Amino acid sequence: MNAAVTGVAMAALVADGLLAGVSLDKVIVQLPARRRNGVTAYAAYARAADLGNGVAFYAAVGVGAAALTLAAFAVAAALGAHGAVTGLLAAAAGLSLLHSAATGRAAPTMFPDRPARARERACCWAACRPCARCR
Repeated sequence: MNAAVTGVAMAALVADGLLAGVSLDKVIVQLPARRRNGVTAYAAYARAADLGNGVAFYAAVGVGAAALTLAAFAVAAALGAHGAVTGLLAAAAGLSLLHSAATGRAAPTMFPDRPARARERACCWAACRPCARCR
């Protein structure tokens, strides 16, 4: 296999592995906590985590992994890599696009919570008694 194909495919593999790890953390660790703590507590946590540093981090990991996977397929196809390699990278690229489409539909459901969080913080500070949620 060509060194260029190998390099881009390895970069895509690392990025997709990071994305898989993030996804597993959500499914194995965070969602069961939602069941134990209740929807309201989990919503507060999700707003703090996902709408804070999570927005930039998840976007960078998701877009980066998809871009690297698509690039690996494009390089393999352009350089005429073996059919099995190109086929597997095509499947990976297709699945990356499906993942991006699903996330693109699901992620915006969290954004309407931003104004509610800002109003909550403003109410706490206006009452001159900053609560733990506002810190």
